[in-house]
Amino acid sequence: MEGALPKEEKAPTKLFVLDTNVLMHDPTSLFRFEEHDVYVPIATLEELDQHKKGSTEVSRNARQASRYIDEVIRQLDSIEDGAPLAIHSNDSATGKLFLQTQAITGDIPMSLPTSKVDNQILGVVLFLARHHPKRQVILVSKDINMRIKARALGLPAEDYFNDKVLEDTDLLYTGLHELPSDFWNTHGKGMESWQDKGHTHYRIKGPLVPSLSLNEFVYLEGLKPLYAKVTKTRGRQAEMITVRDFSHAKNNVWGITARNREQNFALNILMDPEIDFITLLGQAGTGKTLLTLAAALQQTLTKGSERYSEIIFTRVTVPVGEDIGFLPGTEEEKMNPWMGAVDDNLDVLSDQHHDKGDWDRVSQRDLIRSRIKVKSLNFMRGRTFLNKFLIIDEAQNLTPKQMKTLITRAGPGTKVVCLGNLAQIDTPYLTEGSSGLTFVVDRFKGWPHNGHITLLKGERSRLADYAAEVL
Repeated sequence: MEGALPKEEKAPTKLFVLDTNVLMHDPTSLFRFEEHDVYVPIATLEELDQHKKGSTEVSRNARQASRYIDEVIRQLDSIEDGAPLAIHSNDSATGKLFLQTQAITGDIPMSLPTSKVDNQILGVVLFLARHHPKRQVILVSKDINMRIKARALGLPAEDYFNDKVLEDTDLLYTGLHELPSDFWNTHGKGMESWQDKGHTHYRIKGPLVPSLSLNEFVYLEGLKPLYAKVTKTRGRQAEMITVRDFSHAKNNVWGITARNREQNFALNILMDPEIDFITLLGQAGTGKTLLTLAAALQQTLTKGSERYSEIIFTRVTVPVGEDIGFLPGTEEEKMNPWMGAVDDNLDVLSDQHHDKGDWDRVSQRDLIRSRIKVKSLNFMRGRTFLNKFLIIDEAQNLTPKQMKTLITRAGPGTKVVCLGNLAQIDTPYLTEGSSGLTFVVDRFKGWPHNGHITLLKGERSRLADYAAEVL
């Protein structure tokens, strides 16, 4: 074909040099660079070796990365020419893996100590860039300072983006869809509606239908407001059902009523027995934990409504400030300092029943605490929860792999609720785009037994709301 490049003049593939933190963050990163080649310096292998001992997520990832490298190079007589990655990646990666096989002394500035591993890796990148002038050599690192130093030396450096679900979390599914003011004019033709068990059902057709997702909440404010949930989507036809009004006192959940539209939608999915997995996002004070605990207690302790035998509460133990060291006691006693949010909300829920005497309130509080089990994430592997209400708090600090480990613990009759605020991530190398919470919100979207709501309005106090807005 005229104008096409000859085969020998085809643009060369890139050579990506991996920093250790990339492999420890995602061991499968070796197979994520498509047709490009991957280079692993000796310094990276040394650091993997130093981090392989232990039972933390980082240690497990370091061991898994070493296994992958071993699998790729095991059958080769010589690794000078690189090891093909296609066989071990189902052809998703068609490049090669290169390991450093000789001592390399890059001309890094004298001010950078060569004993530091980061600087040794930078020396390797400098060496490769000079020996492959026609090829783009790029350092991939999760360490911001490492990337800054690389750019100061004139070397291209990038963050590892492959694990990110979304580049912009503003595009993340919210579970809400505001209908246009002319909705009934554009979608009312040929509409069918009927009543069933106190709810109104609508079957509609129109241009907006293809953009709706299963179990997404739709609303229309005005003189004739509509609050409904999408129950079926098929081409340009969809079915909706009006939601229950949990803002009314007669529909209270363990004494709690919804204070805004999003809280009302959240209670609708929390109380729905057909919804097995729920994610609630929102800034501090939007009511995520309070609503979830109220729904859990209502469905665990209320006579005639007992769907679950027990409430299990867990969260990631990442300190905000300096770590205070080891905590004494049993698993539950060690977890108690992390569970202040549960105690605070239980105090609120216990005070909802004003008509009871002091003795009744004390006995009820003891009963509630006996049915709530606080568990550590460290001991979740291999477990199966039957007919449990599992609450995962601070889920934004979980990696996608940890999130998968937790959700797959659910047995028959178990509901899993993940709570989190993507603006408060404390885990190193985890961002809003790569958090396990973002991952599950995106992946579970449209599943018939999934529910998601992003809570928008703070209800804790005027001080907390203002602080969340301006700070």
